[in-house]
Parts: sequence; structure tokens; C-alpha cells
Amino acid sequence: MRSPGLVVSSFLSSTRAGVALAVGAMLCVQLGLAVSVDLANTVGPAGVAWLRLAWAGVLVLVLVRPRPSSFRRPVLLTCVLLGAVTAGMTILFMIAASRIPLGTASALEFLGPLTVAIVRGRGLTRIWPVPAAAGVVLLTEPWHGGTDLTGVGCALAAAVCWGCYIVLTQRVGDEVAGIRGLAVSMPVAGLVATAVDGPAVLGQLSWPLVLAGLGLAILVPVVPFSMEMLALRRLSTSAFGTLMSLEPATALVIGVLVLHQLPHPAAVAGIVLVVVAGIGAERTGAREPVKAG
Repeated sequence: MRSPGLVVSSFLSSTRAGVALAVGAMLCVQLGLAVSVDLANTVGPAGVAWLRLAWAGVLVLVLVRPRPSSFRRPVLLTCVLLGAVTAGMTILFMIAASRIPLGTASALEFLGPLTVAIVRGRGLTRIWPVPAAAGVVLLTEPWHGGTDLTGVGCALAAAVCWGCYIVLTQRVGDEVAGIRGLAVSMPVAGLVATAVDGPAVLGQLSWPLVLAGLGLAILVPVVPFSMEMLALRRLSTSAFGTLMSLEPATALVIGVLVLHQLPHPAAVAGIVLVVVAGIGAERTGAREPVKAG
């Protein structure tokens, strides 16, 4: 029988590993987005999104080899809808990140999962829209009149898609074990992105661009998704959600270091408010465990 000391030590080690995996996933995502913003100068933001999603769909198909016949029809339809939402979220965010700073785009997009957490929460979750709204005002600085409205609009549309993505992912996860749901949704996302922007980009492709797209697909979403799956085995949903609330701040740091996007003090304060709102909503709005049917 293991001693209490060994049990505690093992738990702490597992928790540290989970935190490291979650932070690593965030860094992969934001680094991938930063590289994508630079590549967008060549093929456009929607073109970069298409390269990432198309390659990710191919990789998942090859690695997982899903069998749609093994899904119940409602679950399969949900996976297809999830793929369409994933494509919309990726394309819209790439357009936003090409027009406004990465940290600002990430903070605005984070309003999607924040809204989901608030709607599903109880009690204290009702107060978190206040700092979130204040953060959005500071991020967009409407009193200056120079805000890129297209970029802000795309980031907010991506936020809606991210909120839908969370709801749909949980529905699929409740029905399908492992990553079989992703093995259907990701190829669908690749097909949707191909229909939207593939024809416009095909003429611009070269082998370096194709290989860059493959690398980006591995960096975002293949590697971070795997790391998040491993992290969720070691952390509670609330702890994981709280860590993910730090993503806008991570985006701000990556934007400064990689893209040299120096934020104004008001933008920094806005991101802090959105992060605080996200942490508060996640900690007070954890999802109830799904009862086995």
C-alpha cells in the first residue's frame, strides 16, 4: 500500500505536468498564430487558415482513420456542424489578427468561452460581464475613432464561433470516446475552408508554402490539442479552464516578442480585465459532471 506522502507527491507531480502541458499548448497556439500572421502577407489570412485546416484534416484522417458508420446520426451531424464552426472560427480569427494586434484579437475572441461560462454558471458568475465589458472598451478605445472595425468585427464573430465550438465539442465528447469526433470535424473544417478560400490560393502555392502549411497544421492544432487532452487527464475542468483564461495574456506576450506589437497601457488594462473576468467565470461556473445514461 502506498504511503500518504507518496500519494501526495504523485498528485503534485501529475498536477505540475498538467499545468506544463496546458501552458505548452497555449504557447504552441499563440506561436502558430504569430507565424500565421506573418505568412498571411503572402497568401492572405484566409489562405493561411485554409492551409492549416486542410493539412490538419489530412493528418487526422491518416492518423485516426474514422469510420462515420460507427457514429449515431445525430452525433455525426453534430461533428459536421463542429467542423463548419471550427473553419469559421479559424478563418475569422486569422482575418482579425491580420488587422488588429494579436493580444487584442485574442482577448476579444475569448469573450466567446467567457459568455458560455457565464451563461452556464450560477450566482457570482453574473458579475463577470462587467469587467469583461470594461476590458472590451479599453481594448477597442472607441473614443479615438481609429479602431479597425473590420478586425474587431471578425474577432467578435470568431468569439461567437468559439462559444459554439465549446458547446458542440462537449456534446460530441459526451457521446464519442477519444478523438474520434475530431477525426470527423477536422476534415470537415478543411473542406469548408477549401470551399471558401482554396480556389483563390491554389494559384499562389509553392512547395515552401505547402511545407509551411504542414508545419503550421502540426503546431496548430495537432500538437496543442494532444497536449490539452493529456492535460485534462491530470487537471480538473475548473483548473484547466482557469489556465486557458490566461490565453489573451499569452497572446499579448507573443505579440510583443514575435510580432513586435507594443500595446498601449489601455489595451494592457483591457486584456487584464478580460483575463480576470475569464478566471472568475471559470472558477464559479464549472460544468456539472455528465451522468452516465
